[in-house]
Amino acid sequence: MARPTCIALPRIVVRLALATAVMAGFVEAWPVTAKDFDPRVVTFGETREQIKSTPVTDRPNRPLHIYGNTVRRRSDRASRPTTTRTR
Repeated sequence: MARPTCIALPRIVVRLALATAVMAGFVEAWPVTAKDFDPRVVTFGETREQIKSTPVTDRPNRPLHIYGNTVRRRSDRASRPTTTRTR
């Protein structure tokens, strides 16, 4: 006979909490190698004003800022010289 789902729900919640805690430990220890990366998703006060007054192509890359990060990548790729591959 199958178990009722109400008993399995706390077990799922505990497993998700443990997985989240383990992943948070990895993310905290993960080194950020890019010099133009800002880990803050949301900024306030002077920092926000400073970022807003900087042109989009000169701002640091930030997580979840898809539009700005895409504009910077495309601008960077357009300014680099193209190389041809030989096989």
